[in-house]
Amino acid sequence: MKLPLIPQGWQRSIQSLLPLLFLVSFLAVSQINSLQGMSDDKSLRVYAQQPRQEVRGVWLTSNDFHILKNRAKVQNAMSQLRRLNFNTIYPVVWNSGYTSYPSAVAKKIGIPFFDRGSEGQDILADVIAQAHRQGLLAIPWFEFGFMAPPTSELALNRPNWLTQKRDGSETSISVAGEVVWLNPFLPEVQEFITNLVLEIVTQYDVDGIQFDDHMSLPNEFGYDKYTVALYTKETKNNPPTNFKDEAWVRWRADKITVFMIQLNQAVKARKPNAIFSVSPNYYDFAYKLHLQDWLGWVRLNIVDELIMQVYRQDLSSFIAKITRPEIQETQKIIPTGIGIMTGLRNRRVPIGQIQSQVRAVQQRGLGVAFFYYESLWDYAPESVSDRQSAFQALFPYPAPRTK
Repeated sequence: MKLPLIPQGWQRSIQSLLPLLFLVSFLAVSQINSLQGMSDDKSLRVYAQQPRQEVRGVWLTSNDFHILKNRAKVQNAMSQLRRLNFNTIYPVVWNSGYTSYPSAVAKKIGIPFFDRGSEGQDILADVIAQAHRQGLLAIPWFEFGFMAPPTSELALNRPNWLTQKRDGSETSISVAGEVVWLNPFLPEVQEFITNLVLEIVTQYDVDGIQFDDHMSLPNEFGYDKYTVALYTKETKNNPPTNFKDEAWVRWRADKITVFMIQLNQAVKARKPNAIFSVSPNYYDFAYKLHLQDWLGWVRLNIVDELIMQVYRQDLSSFIAKITRPEIQETQKIIPTGIGIMTGLRNRRVPIGQIQSQVRAVQQRGLGVAFFYYESLWDYAPESVSDRQSAFQALFPYPAPRTK
């Protein structure tokens, strides 16, 4: 794959960032070109074989809140994960238009807060502290990104922040049901998301922050008045009626990339060692359907860790995705893992499927993160003891991580 070119439209919209952006881009291009030029060189083989920290993580979702609200249960959960040689947790902090921690940023625009612990404690602070006592990294997970339910206070209080499709409609159907999308090109939206992220990074003892496949925009969107005017100003053309038009896709994807560069810089300014993690879908899907050029982000050196979600039952299909060239490229640069489904409340996954996928991942030198905590062994077709024994066999030795 070739490096994405920086379109002329960027030059006008991010003049203040140009010197740093050009430097970052130059370094990224130089590094990749030098590696490609050494493809048959022994030095590249040594580089590719350098050991990288193995990710063994699990997402803590809103489904896990009955555990996360109880200090004793959190302590037991972190102890159990450590005993089974996990090394990373990803607790949700932004879901359905609400935070799972008391947020002054959210409160300022009328978003209420619901999720205190059973003893009135700050759930996020407690989870992070308990994880650190067990030697686990805690990387809060910014789950919903630009997505929100249409009935949320965020959508109702800030209707001008929403983008739309060409027909004027504002919703799409996702795994979370009907949702609206914040306009990722709007300065007010970018400021709000950035302030939320910086609030987490600044106020909590986090090891990083993670953004998933919703830090994006479905390709049907972007026909709101603001975005249409911006595109017309920069290109002297109206947006194509075909939302899959290659130049239109690239323009919107590049705008999201610019925001992610800015967000990375803001996070690093507050906490230089923070892990900037992303957990997208496989690249063709992420870029073409959701304008999420995560491979470009990796090449621009703004990603410290990548976990690609591959939620499939068929092993051959699973292996086809984890052996893609973009994964092989990424794992030479940063810790890279694969997101594996361990079950849902209405769809329990047998341990045999999990074992075969984890082994396929391990054979290729990749890490793993599981979706989600409670389905590791509580919502499962096997007994708790059998499931935990199986995970112990998959991770028979510790793999501690450092930032």
